[in-house]
Amino acid sequence: MTETQPIVLIVDDEVVVRDTLDALLSSEYQLYFAENGADGFALAVQTQPDVILLDAMMPKMDGFEACRQIRAMPLLAEVPIIMITALDDRDSRLQGFRSGVDDFLTKPFDSYELLARVQTITRLNRYRHLVEQRNQLEKAHRDLVISYDKTIEGWVNALDLRDNETEGHSLRVTQETLRFAKAAGIGEEHWEAVRRGALLHDVGKLGIPDAILLKPGKLTEEEWEIMRKHPVYAFQWLSPIEYLHPALDIPYCHHEKWDGGGYPRRLRGEEIPLFARLFAIVDVWDALCSDRPYRPAMQENEVLEYIKDQSGRHFDPALVEIFLSLRQPV
Repeated sequence: MTETQPIVLIVDDEVVVRDTLDALLSSEYQLYFAENGADGFALAVQTQPDVILLDAMMPKMDGFEACRQIRAMPLLAEVPIIMITALDDRDSRLQGFRSGVDDFLTKPFDSYELLARVQTITRLNRYRHLVEQRNQLEKAHRDLVISYDKTIEGWVNALDLRDNETEGHSLRVTQETLRFAKAAGIGEEHWEAVRRGALLHDVGKLGIPDAILLKPGKLTEEEWEIMRKHPVYAFQWLSPIEYLHPALDIPYCHHEKWDGGGYPRRLRGEEIPLFARLFAIVDVWDALCSDRPYRPAMQENEVLEYIKDQSGRHFDPALVEIFLSLRQPV
């Protein structure tokens, strides 16, 4: 007998019936026996059976009352109950159904029919449990993903609060990058990775000292060396988080350039991950279209001319064409 065998609780005051069911079911099921309804109810609470075979007429507590009490227990309310009884009249069956019985077998029962009924109802009940467990796991997964995404949004908000100059930048570039990705033919299965990567693109700047990140003037070469580490910081912080692995390309590689002149790894051309190549165009477009303390926002047509000029140098030429087509007036 193994722990994986379904549990069958047999509640019947007749020894011959219990012995018959024992011989018929013991090879496939883990069996428990009770001789009356009261003991059967107590054993049901203890064993949490997969199916209950219940006699109707028993001492101390009949099968109908035992069924009502079983159904009143939340953990037992869905357990299938087959009533095996010599009562074969309409009123008894109605009473049984009202008490919560799922099926009836009349004594004397056919052994093969009983075995078939138990096998079928046990399989159905196990399947129902599996479906419920799967639904619970899926809900737990959805809740966990929502929690993770709220954490990401918290990181982004923290960065925006720290660097007022770029407030709202992360949300704007995220929306535009998703639009761009769809236009570029990126499949729906990748949209979450693009969205998370865009939101987190500058998270590494949390590791840059305020004196450098918030400096109003130009950075020295030494300060630029520190600033250029923020993609590496992002990779170091995010890579241990498995569910963010598909989103890493943008935070790590969005400062790489098509001609190999970017950082941190001086990747060139299609060595640069596609999501990062997409995002780099949007990032520069939003930055140039936004006011900064050291310069006013550029006009949209000037920004697009700059992006076109950087095709093949900073940006992927094929993606530049798609992006420019998206910015054309309708």
